[in-house]
Amino acid sequence: MFIMKKATSTFLLCLFIAVSAMAQDNSLQVMTFNIRYNNAGDSINAWPNRKDKVSSQILFHHPHTIGLQEALWGQITDLSEALTQYKHVGVGRDDGDKKGELSAIFYDTIRLQLLDSKTFWLSETPDKVGSKGWDAMLPRIVTYARFRDRKTKKEFYHFNTHFDHRGPIARRESAKLLLQKVDQIAGKMPVVITGDFNSKPNDEPIQVIVDTKNPLHLKDAKFLSKTPHYGPTSTFSGFQAKEIGTEPIDYIFLKGGKWTVWQHACLTQSWAGLFASDHFAQIANLTLDK
Repeated sequence: MFIMKKATSTFLLCLFIAVSAMAQDNSLQVMTFNIRYNNAGDSINAWPNRKDKVSSQILFHHPHTIGLQEALWGQITDLSEALTQYKHVGVGRDDGDKKGELSAIFYDTIRLQLLDSKTFWLSETPDKVGSKGWDAMLPRIVTYARFRDRKTKKEFYHFNTHFDHRGPIARRESAKLLLQKVDQIAGKMPVVITGDFNSKPNDEPIQVIVDTKNPLHLKDAKFLSKTPHYGPTSTFSGFQAKEIGTEPIDYIFLKGGKWTVWQHACLTQSWAGLFASDHFAQIANLTLDK
């Protein structure tokens, strides 16, 4: 009897491992990455000295979809030249074209088919180009895209954003607006939401986003991961030798569908003590179950 039970347990374990491996074969790699805008004042950390680091990090980890923050049009052009398998969507926050920072989404064209994409502004008038909301210092935007996975034939949305760095009211109201817009646009479809939220987990905007009492709430992919989070919990270094603090301000959230998170990591590669950005990229390995 003991031998039979042991054999059954071994079989079930092997079956679980096999099913998990098959599921991960269809997994999606999702990244969020604040790449720091092209500022000549950054000296050795200015964009011309970092662009190859950013592109090589992306190419090595090969995310299928990437939410970028602080990307200026010239940086988008540089990355487009390096990431030949990818295309991008998104517009500048100042004029709805190429002026100002983009919250662009890059996507792997071999794996994903783009079905739709738009941008709205985080303000009381979200359809007004260049509008600033509440006490925000700058215009802030959300770019979203609807994709079909060529491999699994499943569809999902990716929303990408960057909350204001100065206005606490703007961050709170942006969180509320984001939840409303995700619901209005995506409905019950699976959604990935990436961004630099300029907020720590206990800050009001994140508490609004993950509030389980709100049926529109989002889930933090890090806490859903089947394997423990890899890397530091802080996502900001300011180009210093190590991360600052212990809490994130960059996140990957999920909503809708039956997402399984296999891995979640904070990527901290350095080159002779230099980093790709003043933020660390976050990456998650996901599958969308039936």
